[in-house]
Amino acid sequence: MQVINNLLDSTFIGHLPAAALTAQSGSMSVMFLMFSLAMALGTASTALVSRAYGAGNPEEFRMACRKTLSLSLLFGVLLAIVSMFVAEPSARLLLPSDNPEAIGLMSRFLKVYAAGLPAVFLIQTLAGALRGIGDTKSPMVISGIQILLHIAMNFVLIFPPRNTSFGVTIPGANLGLEGAATALSVSAWLSALAYLAYSGKTPLGAAWRLGLVESEWVKRIMRIALPAAGMAVLRVASLAVFTIALKMVPKGSDAIAGMRVGFALESIMFMPAFGLSMAASALVGQSLGMKKPERAERLAWAAGHQAAIVTMALVVPIFFLAPWISGMMIEGKPDIIAESTALIRWLCITEIMFAYSMVTIGAMQGAGDTVRPLWITIISLWVLRVPLTFLCANGLGWGSTGAWFAMSLSQAAQGVMAILAFRQGKWKTSKV
Repeated sequence: MQVINNLLDSTFIGHLPAAALTAQSGSMSVMFLMFSLAMALGTASTALVSRAYGAGNPEEFRMACRKTLSLSLLFGVLLAIVSMFVAEPSARLLLPSDNPEAIGLMSRFLKVYAAGLPAVFLIQTLAGALRGIGDTKSPMVISGIQILLHIAMNFVLIFPPRNTSFGVTIPGANLGLEGAATALSVSAWLSALAYLAYSGKTPLGAAWRLGLVESEWVKRIMRIALPAAGMAVLRVASLAVFTIALKMVPKGSDAIAGMRVGFALESIMFMPAFGLSMAASALVGQSLGMKKPERAERLAWAAGHQAAIVTMALVVPIFFLAPWISGMMIEGKPDIIAESTALIRWLCITEIMFAYSMVTIGAMQGAGDTVRPLWITIISLWVLRVPLTFLCANGLGWGSTGAWFAMSLSQAAQGVMAILAFRQGKWKTSKV
């Protein structure tokens, strides 16, 4: 469902002027950062809840859910305020100065998107807690409703009123890119309210009963969340620097716009692995709570192998169909289509290693080990990807092709390091 949402979202924006696609692509760095910080607290929620659930301690996992949720809401509000202030400086930093239209659009998009951040943090924490007790169906249903609302609101808010051949007028607010941001924020808030209402019907209890978080709980949550958040900051900062390198190449605006579409296509391949990484995270935490580390390792490898098989089945058709799919999503923009096609084909080469990386890192995080994934991120992105991007794209003059090559190679390196770190088994002794 998330893949369909990404593709349709890119398609809607792809039918706007090229500046809107460039602006939304530039916004990804800030959006990924905020979402990843929310995921860091979701990681802590899964680790704490699953360990207590596996140990058969309902009072502990309910308390873990409520305390993490309270802290998550606080961070969501604070980061929403910060995002509104950094929207314009971020746009000027990340986008080419000769494209003022895109800079203005990106600034306004981020300000509207920021209004939904507290809801995003609530969603990720509650979804993480539900996974910790083995419930992945409820988040799927609620997320499905959220995606349907998002798509419907996109359809109405982005475009002007349209007349159909049946004589029916489809309403439209004609808000363009700001309409897309509004759809994101409103659908997130509706989903968060649904999560809070539903939690009372689960073993988690009434999660909406928020309150002060004692220092002991802050330490427990932050011991897991801070390294995961650090990993998120480093990952997104590397994407921002990557985008800055892209804006220096010939036709930088087209390359940045193509990156948004390329990532949407890549989501077809990595979303199954992402789902399996969440399964591995919850099952590893539960298994360690049961004092069964061998079970934890066996389940994690099973998830990793399944992710690799599914990814392998998707890589070949996407490699060949990339120009056609990009052409459907981006109307009348051949240069952007060429860039998105080149990016996705480079990523196809190493996507299987990325699938193993996602699952093994998810498994380690489910055990409460977020330090080793942090070091993997530092080495793969900042020791390899960032310097290699500037060398190949700018130093050697390969342009955007050099940037896509650097991204693909560092993705493979991340997979190798994640597998080796997981095989060492030190995650089995992590304390939560």
